[in-house]
Amino acid sequence: MKVNKLKEKMTLHPIMTLIILIGVTIIISGILSILGVQSVQYKINPNSLEYSTELLKVDNLLSFSGLKYIFSSTVSNFVAFTPLSSLIIILIGIGVMEKSGFLKTALSLLTKKMKKNTVTFLIVLISVISSFMGDLCYVVMIPISALIFKYGKRNPLIGIIASFAGLTCGSGLSLYITSIDSSLISASILGAQMIDPTFRFATTSFLLIMVISILAISVAITMITERYTVNKLDKYEIPESDIEELNISRKDIRGLLFSGIAGFIYVVFFLYQITPGLPFSGKLLDYSQALYIDKLFSYNSFFSNGFVFVVTIFFVILGFFYGLGAKTIKNNQEFVDTLGHSVDGIGKTLVLILFASAFISIFRYTNIGEIIVASLAKLLNSLNFTGIPLIIMLFLVAALSTFFVPSSISKWTILAPMIIPTFMNAGITPQFTQVVFRFGECATMGLTPLMAYFVIYLSMLDKYNISEKRISLFKSLKYQIPYSLICGGILLIILIVWYVIGLPIGLNGSSIL
Repeated sequence: MKVNKLKEKMTLHPIMTLIILIGVTIIISGILSILGVQSVQYKINPNSLEYSTELLKVDNLLSFSGLKYIFSSTVSNFVAFTPLSSLIIILIGIGVMEKSGFLKTALSLLTKKMKKNTVTFLIVLISVISSFMGDLCYVVMIPISALIFKYGKRNPLIGIIASFAGLTCGSGLSLYITSIDSSLISASILGAQMIDPTFRFATTSFLLIMVISILAISVAITMITERYTVNKLDKYEIPESDIEELNISRKDIRGLLFSGIAGFIYVVFFLYQITPGLPFSGKLLDYSQALYIDKLFSYNSFFSNGFVFVVTIFFVILGFFYGLGAKTIKNNQEFVDTLGHSVDGIGKTLVLILFASAFISIFRYTNIGEIIVASLAKLLNSLNFTGIPLIIMLFLVAALSTFFVPSSISKWTILAPMIIPTFMNAGITPQFTQVVFRFGECATMGLTPLMAYFVIYLSMLDKYNISEKRISLFKSLKYQIPYSLICGGILLIILIVWYVIGLPIGLNGSSIL
């Protein structure tokens, strides 16, 4: 007993770990700057199709300008940190659904007669395919998954871990072109035109390989969760308030009916406004873009900028109208109380997000990540590999690069000008090359605290942890290692099999030139 208490005292709180990582980053930037560590990034002029180079150097945080950046930008970076505002707004909507009783009634009914494995698989599958929402899916899926397990009388941590694994291991998997894929395709086309000026990219190029990969990853994550993760977590003691069986009354049925009708009307109206070509429709699209997916998800589109609020209003409508029907919300004071329900006691989460945003911004300032990616690209080109060894090497480069530069677009902007021509000279299509890169990212996306939405995962683990044992940052990473290794191995095997057999990866998309 004394040993366990001693270990608990020695376990670093995630906030302290982030503070240490910030200090280490500052010191390393100073050392690397003194040593003159640098690399070269190759760029392609889209007009002349000629290479230019940019020298990447380490920015020293121990210098006057570096220290000035730390002190002058920490507050502004925290305020502008997207996960902060997204999480708070989403929690408002979830609070209304939870406090009104909508979630307890709906989720209890949903999970009551459903097998545990089935619930886990559905959560994982939805998490994997929700990549079309971009990074915003993290603030929606992780809290909801925790509540689904809670009201299913299982440990909410299982839902958080499984959902995060699905979101990260499926971050590069999509049934259609997302806004991120659209940006990656632009870089791929530019690189391909260095070899073939007439090269074009079909938007359905990845469909077949993505369908197989999504199903394989969803099954794998479900099996890992039920056979490994569940056994690694402490035994879950169901809170007394959740032990009683839910008795569905007429008021509850009326509440579900009210919320269902109101929610349906809201969804139909919203879908109509993102559908072009109909009378008075498509008002929420960005018509400065050519592709529909860019009209929907471009950085300046209403959908990208307002999606979190759109989902929050949907949650508020469901909770509010359920409350009216079930008589759990009787006046405006009770409604206002529901709005603040989920954000009560959020102070520690805000401090966690503060230091997470500081760590991410400070590391980005140093350019260390970009230098590592550029150096790996140069290494891959110098090896003169072809075929399967070349595919494996890019997969590993993408996986390793993701630890230091989680952003897909930032990495591919550095890699594509060098990698795409190399693969084309080896007889491998740019489409398949981009798939290899995306699959490599999936293997390690859940293992880097530099990924902005990792802090959502970390904060939810802390919120729903009822054990006396603290969940440290490293322990939260440890939960994801089995998913990373197994899913990474599965994706690599799919790539190799696809290449060896020569199957088309999609409609108008192949692996071999």
